[in-house]
Amino acid sequence: MTSPLRPDPLFSRQFSASDAAVRILLAELRGWLTCLGMDEDICGSVEIVMAEALNNIVEHAYSGAGKGLVDVSVTQQTAQLSFTIRDEGQPMPGLRLPDNQLPDANGPLAELPEGGFGWFLIHHLTRQLSYERQGDQNLICFEIATNNASKV
Repeated sequence: MTSPLRPDPLFSRQFSASDAAVRILLAELRGWLTCLGMDEDICGSVEIVMAEALNNIVEHAYSGAGKGLVDVSVTQQTAQLSFTIRDEGQPMPGLRLPDNQLPDANGPLAELPEGGFGWFLIHHLTRQLSYERQGDQNLICFEIATNNASKV
């Protein structure tokens, strides 16, 4: 039974934390969004956010070991998609999301920072972004606005 506060996931997957599995998940998610009739801008935003978040889980939470599981679920309400990502990897540093700041890109090309741009994009493409550590699990939740009505 679907509760108005917690609708059943329309898209739900559990997969092994690897680069290849993330690519497969992203393709499946895009296919699902296309079936819902989401426009290219929404699909692109979802793909960027999910790729950044999931690649961070693989690389940092699981240290690229390819061991461990990631759970992704997505629900659709009238004007938004709500995402939940759960893993059992290492907690976020300081038990909080990285800042919403771009790294300093001034200076010679060889000295530009390697990372830090992904979380800036995640912050700017989502609403209600949150992180918490629940026991031995990381939980990231966010919403992406959409004006599309479901065709399902």
